[in-house]
Amino acid sequence: MPESRVPRRRRFLVCEPRHFAVQYAINPWMSTGRPVDVVRALDQWQALVDTYRAHGHTVDTVEPVPGLPDMVFAANCAVVVEGRVLGSVFHAPERRPESVPFETWFKTEGFDVHRPESVCEGEGDLVPAGRWVLAGTGFRTTPEAHREAQEFFGVPVVSLTLVDPYFYHLDTALFVLDDGSGDDGDGGKGGAGNIAYYPGAFSPGSREVLERLYPDAVLATREDAMAFGLNSVCDGRHVFLAPGARQLAGRLAGLGYEPVPVDLSEFHKAGGGIKCCTQEIRETRS
Repeated sequence: MPESRVPRRRRFLVCEPRHFAVQYAINPWMSTGRPVDVVRALDQWQALVDTYRAHGHTVDTVEPVPGLPDMVFAANCAVVVEGRVLGSVFHAPERRPESVPFETWFKTEGFDVHRPESVCEGEGDLVPAGRWVLAGTGFRTTPEAHREAQEFFGVPVVSLTLVDPYFYHLDTALFVLDDGSGDDGDGGKGGAGNIAYYPGAFSPGSREVLERLYPDAVLATREDAMAFGLNSVCDGRHVFLAPGARQLAGRLAGLGYEPVPVDLSEFHKAGGGIKCCTQEIRETRS
């Protein structure tokens, strides 16, 4: 019998894609020759927000700024661990102005924000996973930013090297299923938790690290990864994921998770999906 999974209520930060467009190409998914259907994008984004709220989650919004078409990808703006906010410094000059409105939002909400000195693209490459933070590098966020994150959060940071340009951010190749905050089976709380990931996105050494840390991880195929199946959000039970990731959805259902398909295909034109559009605000220790 599949294990019974328990969801936890989350607080998410999003940004309406009012100005969303592909005006430049900074990853293999982007082509200025593929126009965006803004009306469809707005409908898809609103469906995601409505789905989160229907499952009991809180959703806050940042006001979009004209001329910043990628602001919709709120996950890249920061990473929040126990109420501490590490902001962003984007690799691409076109995206660097996005940091300011998100930083302003967090400060208005009463958070202290630390702006990193190195290139750091928020939850795009820094994925809190219970005892540690999994951190991607290779295309965007630098190893120096990993060290900054560890010093700032006081949490061990595990560096992972990405090698496939289609998976330019860690959150396109991996997501957390269980952060280990529940019963660890020995009467205590906490553990390593579990993840889903696509092995081909990582260097050989990084694959070995993931195998050691997560021997029971759910491994995705390249087909599901290319369908943005790893750019997903899990609340402990419900997995909000791209409908094209059918094999992955089946495997997760077999493990007791409940796949919740949400179509964000319009955002795939810019290399983003569900998680890219979703910043999680972790205010207290799980």
